[in-house]
Amino acid sequence: MAPLLNISISNNLQFFPVFILILILILFPCPSVATTSEAEALLKWKNSLHNPTNHSLLPTWNLLPSYNSTSPFTNSSRRSCCKWIGIVCNEFGSVTEINLSTSNLKGTLQYFNFSLFPNLLSLDLSINSLYGSIPSQISNLSRLIHLDLSQNQLSGNIPFEIGMLGSVEEFWVSHNNLTGSIPVGPIPASIGNLSRLSDLDLSSNNITGSIPKEVGELSSLNWLYLFENHLSGSIPSSIGNLSKLSYLALGTNNIIGSIPKEVGQLSSLNRLLLHTNHLGGSIPSSIGNLSKLSYLELCTNNITGSIPKEVGQLSSLMVLYLYENHLSGSIPSPIGNLSKLSDLKLHFNNITGSIPKEVGQLISLNVLFLVRLQGNQLAGNISEEFGIYSNLVYMDLSNNKLVGKLSTNWGQSPKLTMLNISNNKISGRLPIELGKATQLQVLDLSSNLLVGKVPKELGHLKFLFKFKLNNNRLSGKVPMELGMLSQLEVLDLSANKLSGPIPIHLGQCSKLLHLNLRSNKFSGTVPFQIGSLHYLQDLDLSQNFLTGQLPSELGYLQMLETFNISHNNFSGSIPSTFKEMLTLTSIDVSYNQLEGPLPHIKAFVEARIEALENNKGLCGNNSNLKPCPISKKNSNEVVLGSVIVSILVTVLLIFFTVGVLLIRQKRERKNIEEPRVTQNETFFVEWGHDGKKVHQEIAEATENFDSKYCIGVGGYGSVYKTQLPTGRIVAVKKIHENGGEANEEAFESETSILTKIRHRNIIKLYGFCLHSRHSFLVYEFMERGSLAKTLTGDGNAMELDWAKRVNVVKGLANAISYMHHECCPCVVHRDISSKNVLLDGDYEAHLSDFGSARTVDPDSSNWTSFAGTFGYAAPELAYTMEVNEKCDVYSFGVVTLEVIMGNHPGDLMSSLPLPSSSSSATIHHQIPFSKILDQRLSPPRNQIASQVVSIASTAFACLQANPQSRPTMKQISDKLAASSPSLSVPLDLITLQQLFDLPTCTPSGHTFSCNSFLV
Repeated sequence: MAPLLNISISNNLQFFPVFILILILILFPCPSVATTSEAEALLKWKNSLHNPTNHSLLPTWNLLPSYNSTSPFTNSSRRSCCKWIGIVCNEFGSVTEINLSTSNLKGTLQYFNFSLFPNLLSLDLSINSLYGSIPSQISNLSRLIHLDLSQNQLSGNIPFEIGMLGSVEEFWVSHNNLTGSIPVGPIPASIGNLSRLSDLDLSSNNITGSIPKEVGELSSLNWLYLFENHLSGSIPSSIGNLSKLSYLALGTNNIIGSIPKEVGQLSSLNRLLLHTNHLGGSIPSSIGNLSKLSYLELCTNNITGSIPKEVGQLSSLMVLYLYENHLSGSIPSPIGNLSKLSDLKLHFNNITGSIPKEVGQLISLNVLFLVRLQGNQLAGNISEEFGIYSNLVYMDLSNNKLVGKLSTNWGQSPKLTMLNISNNKISGRLPIELGKATQLQVLDLSSNLLVGKVPKELGHLKFLFKFKLNNNRLSGKVPMELGMLSQLEVLDLSANKLSGPIPIHLGQCSKLLHLNLRSNKFSGTVPFQIGSLHYLQDLDLSQNFLTGQLPSELGYLQMLETFNISHNNFSGSIPSTFKEMLTLTSIDVSYNQLEGPLPHIKAFVEARIEALENNKGLCGNNSNLKPCPISKKNSNEVVLGSVIVSILVTVLLIFFTVGVLLIRQKRERKNIEEPRVTQNETFFVEWGHDGKKVHQEIAEATENFDSKYCIGVGGYGSVYKTQLPTGRIVAVKKIHENGGEANEEAFESETSILTKIRHRNIIKLYGFCLHSRHSFLVYEFMERGSLAKTLTGDGNAMELDWAKRVNVVKGLANAISYMHHECCPCVVHRDISSKNVLLDGDYEAHLSDFGSARTVDPDSSNWTSFAGTFGYAAPELAYTMEVNEKCDVYSFGVVTLEVIMGNHPGDLMSSLPLPSSSSSATIHHQIPFSKILDQRLSPPRNQIASQVVSIASTAFACLQANPQSRPTMKQISDKLAASSPSLSVPLDLITLQQLFDLPTCTPSGHTFSCNSFLV
């Protein structure tokens, strides 16, 4: 052919252009034809989708333009679909990438003609609502490298034809409803034929069957994610052939058998996650060969035997989770060789022996920060096995058989936030040095053999919110210094020998939720100051020597759920104020000297006889008691009564006439008896600004504030859902009666601030009514309730998906930024929490409850009393009461983490640096960021994932110990409003260590300079 070709060219030069054209057409497919068929296939699939908003779906996907048949290479044809949303083409105009992740697609893949995309390299349809099965025709994508169908509603089996995708390197179908087994079948249909596959993610489906041995043929595999399925059978020994494997995640399945010794051949393995299965047998000693392993999670299985000493060879190990198994024997001393170990959890096993001194050395070297050994059979003398640990954060040794006395060394652990040694055999006295561990948040020494007094020095533990000394042999009086524990939520001193009166200073622990003083020797009366604990939910004073009448102030405990005063010597009647305690669910007043009527509320009306028996003369509307007697008068008494009534009526008429005149004069001086209304919304004009009419119509709409309309109870008011005569539904906050000066200040703060500010993410105040009987405020109604309530319920939390959560955080940031930077003077909220963030029907965030808010004058002192909610208040408020914007920034950071995690980030926050620390924040253990995400949702992907990571990084910046290192809300709002870059690193590869490497914001004049929050 060569001579002929040469001749043709030399003798027929006039045909040369035609020849070149023919040659190009032979060597290269016509791009116009390929593009046309691809575009038509895409349009046909688009038209098969049935989204409610299909008319606006993929708006750039339009009909093809007309083609110039004489010029197949015109730009109009080449661009036929290459500029559509989510489409990438090669230089010849053929589709190579389809990325429609997070596009709100709803439909199936049955109408997708895979055979028309011969050059497709990447197909990403993740985070949509695609359903139905994965078509077997997907095997026609012979050049496909990346396939992501995760986070859809796909069902059925994984087609065995997947094994024909010989070029695929990444295969993601996690978080669907796939069933059946992992396809094997004959080669080449076997999954083992995917020799180039590096990432295989089938997690969070309903896949059954066993792991095929052919998995061992995936020689290029780096990640193998099969967790959260229904896989059974055993782990195939062939898995040891995967020499490149760095991540093996088989957790949360039904896998049985033992861990194959071949796992020790995975020389590249970084994480081995086999938790929450039914694995038995012992841990193979070959596991010690995994020199690169940083995470070992074998927890929640049925593993037996002892912990192999070879674990001490895992020189890169940072996290060791072996808890909730049946391990026995002692803790091997070679664990002390794990110089990088930061998190050790061996709890709930049958481990015996003493705690090796080598473990204590790891703590001393500031390496091991979190230790959980509770629920074992550990023995030994606790006073001899632990020294001084300057960086220890978390220690739980509860439910063991430890003996000895508490060492004074625990007071020299300045970062210790959790110390739980309950349910052991610890004896001796409580060392006063414990009061020096000033960062303690949880101190639980219950169920031991402790004696002596409760040291007053424990009143220095300003951050303590859980304090349990119950079931010991402590004696003496309770020191009044415990009233200084302003953050305390749980105080349990029950089952001791404590005596004297109940200290009135406990009334200063305003955040108390649970107070238990049962089974002691307390005497005297109940101090009325207990009635000021407005958040109290459980009160148990039973089995003491208390006397006197119950103070009426106890009726102010309008969040109380359980009330037990049995086995005392109380007398008199139950105060009438108890009728307001609508939240009560359980009461026990037995074995006292009480008499008179029961309060007419559900807890008393439905109480069992055992909760009422052995009193002097209780009566009332309870089937176990006699009705209260009605006094009978004889006829002479009736006549005399009639005469007296007539005289009284006459006298009252005289006084009424005089009284009317006096009232008129009084109203002129102070308009308080006549309700007055201030409005900032036009619909009040319809009522003619008539305060009396406003008050009357709201009272009628709520049936005089009947409890059935109540949707929430707060610190200084109850909230009622109300439909006004105009048809508008509003929320009415009725201020608690007899609330004192604090309620008046909160009412004044709320009305003065909310009538002056307006923002779409701040609750709208329609008006307020001030009256001597019922004072209330009227707000717009938020259909979804509080953010805290939404995150608590699984159903509501699932509806609050990642996109909505991102918008909630942005909206809250915008609201606070407006208050701090656009209001003059600046407004500081002081009580930002998830309970005070309300969501409307579209999940838009609205900041509420401005009762603690203050305006800040930069040219004067702004000191005031403490306000806020524990767990959200900035740590510096423990030693300063100065109002400034940085307190709100800290609270915003806590709420933001709560949105991301789905619950309050208490344990995570314990890893933050101390307020006295001047160093940048450093987390003490490398937990994967994906682990802290709300597990009820599928992990975020792509742009949403990037925004979630950026938001988390911003939140950690807000939680810096030094207030001046926190960013301003303006910086935060601007940061969140900016477009986020796409996330190139998977969430599982991002650790909290990276997110905690935060920048600092340095003051420059009146501004702050911050580098990017996301490193």
